[in-house]
Amino acid sequence: MIRILVVDDEPDLVEMIQYNLEKEGYSIEVAADGEEALKKYDSFSPDLILLDIMMPKLDGVEVCREIRLKPEGSNTIIAFLTARNEDFTQIAALDIGGDDFITKPIRPRVLMSRVKALLRRKSHNSGTVNENDSIQLGELVIDREKFTVFIGDRKVDLPKKEFELLYLLASRPGKVFTREEIFDKIWGPDVIVGTRTIDVHIRKLREKCGEDYIRTVKGIGYKLEF
Repeated sequence: MIRILVVDDEPDLVEMIQYNLEKEGYSIEVAADGEEALKKYDSFSPDLILLDIMMPKLDGVEVCREIRLKPEGSNTIIAFLTARNEDFTQIAALDIGGDDFITKPIRPRVLMSRVKALLRRKSHNSGTVNENDSIQLGELVIDREKFTVFIGDRKVDLPKKEFELLYLLASRPGKVFTREEIFDKIWGPDVIVGTRTIDVHIRKLREKCGEDYIRTVKGIGYKLEF
């Protein structure tokens, strides 16, 4: 049975979400603040977390960061619940390791559609893991199984989406990935993000890995060269 953790400090909203998810047959646990969310995460091991950003004790961004640092945390889907819809909020949520965001006020039918899309994507990704979990290009070594990146002896720490983006580009060095391909493969066709999201992730990768590896092909997309 699919396990979903709902984290929000609005009781009425949590009750509505829980009712609709349980009606679809999902196993549900709830938490009202960030600290409780982390405790429930350890005991419940959810497949998906619906996570409010603005919460007492520990906000959603910090909760997401803590989960992504756990060994099993990269396999958990995290969708942020937020009343904000500005580009910078979307980018911040995705950059810290979120997979999607759902804007309040939440409509039950939209919620169920997004949850099902996220779970389908996880199922699809689980069945199409590359035989080669490790990529080595010159000094760059990416280990997908261990979720690590090294350039020579230097370890490069990357959030989930930056790691996935680098792995995608490195999987076919020299190939130009269009922005549409990147959106589809990293965020999925059902996720709507701001137009600057890819640019921000590329900039952060260049800051951490060096300016020379990732090239911009103007008007088309990006490629990785060595």
